[in-house]
Amino acid sequence: MEVALREIAGQLGGELIGDGELRIARIATLEGATPDAIAFLANPKYRAQLASTRAGCVIVGPAVRDEAAARGAAIVTPDPYAYYARLTQWWARTLRPQPAVGIHPSAVVDASAQIAPDAVIGPLCVIGAGVRIGAGTRLAARVTVYDGCTIGARCIVHSGVVIGADGFGFAPVKDDGAFRYEKIEQLGGVRIGDDVEIGANTCIDRGALDDTVIEDGVKLDNLIQVGHNVHIGAHSAMAGCVGIAGSAVIGKRCTVGGGAIVLGHLTLADDVHISAASVVMRSIRQSGQYSGVFPIDDNAAWEKNAATLRQLHTLRERIRALEKNETTPRQS
Repeated sequence: MEVALREIAGQLGGELIGDGELRIARIATLEGATPDAIAFLANPKYRAQLASTRAGCVIVGPAVRDEAAARGAAIVTPDPYAYYARLTQWWARTLRPQPAVGIHPSAVVDASAQIAPDAVIGPLCVIGAGVRIGAGTRLAARVTVYDGCTIGARCIVHSGVVIGADGFGFAPVKDDGAFRYEKIEQLGGVRIGDDVEIGANTCIDRGALDDTVIEDGVKLDNLIQVGHNVHIGAHSAMAGCVGIAGSAVIGKRCTVGGGAIVLGHLTLADDVHISAASVVMRSIRQSGQYSGVFPIDDNAAWEKNAATLRQLHTLRERIRALEKNETTPRQS
C-alpha cells in the first residue's frame, strides 16, 4: 500500500509542510525509517534523531516545526503521539481486511443472547445465556463469555479471553475434625462498559453477589487476572500480568504497570499510578505515582539485605527506647 502524504493530512488534519504528493508506504520509527516511511517525534529525548532520520515525512509538534521543515516534509500537530495513534487506526482500516460483521459459523451462541447486528463474533467463540454485546464490539477467536454478562459498544476482546468464570470463593469447613472447602456459588455477573479493550488470555471473574464492573474506556493488556467484585474506573489501563484480587476498587484514569499486584478489598483513588512489579498492600487515597519494588541484586547480597529488613521493627523499637531515655529528666 502506498498513499500520498496529502491524503494522510486530508484524513487526519495537521499542517502539511513539503511535498504533498510524496508517496508513503509504511509507518516507522525515526531510527528505522526509510524515505518511503512516515515517522513521529513525541518524546523530547529522541529529538537528536530528527536530523539523522531518513523518513520521508515526520510528524512533529509546534516546538520543532522549523527543525522538521528544514529537513523535508512534515506534519505539524499539537499532539504527535495522538496523531500517530490515529494514523495507525486509519492505516489498519485501509490495509487490513476487515472482519465480517455477524457471528462466525463455528461460534456457539445461546439463543437468549442479545448481540448487536454490527458486532463481530469470531471463530470458536462461546456466548452464554442472557449475554448482551453492544454495537460495533469485536470478539476475536476463542473468546468465552459466560451467562449473564454484558459487554458495551465498540469494545475489542482478543483471543482466549474468559469473561464471567467463577470467582475464587470457598468457605473453609471442619466436619468431624476433617478440613475441606465448601464452594461459594458466584451469583453476580460482569458488566463491561463502552470502548474497552481486553488483551489475549485475560480473565475477568464474575461477582459473588454483585457484579464485577469494568467502566468505559478501560484498557487491559494480555494475561491479566481480575478477581470477583473488582471495580475498575473509567479510562484506567493495566499492563500484562497484573493481578487484581477480589473486591478491590480501582479509580478512574489509574495505571498499573506490568506484573503488579493489588490485594483484595483495597481502594485506589482516581489518578493513581502503580509502577511495574509493585505489590499494593494498603489502600491509596491520594493520586500520584507509587512504587514498591525491592531492588534486584545478586542472590547473596539480596539475602543479607532481606535478613536486615526483617530486623527493622526491632531496631526501630530499640531506637525509640534510647530516644526516650535521652529525653527523660534525670533525678539528682
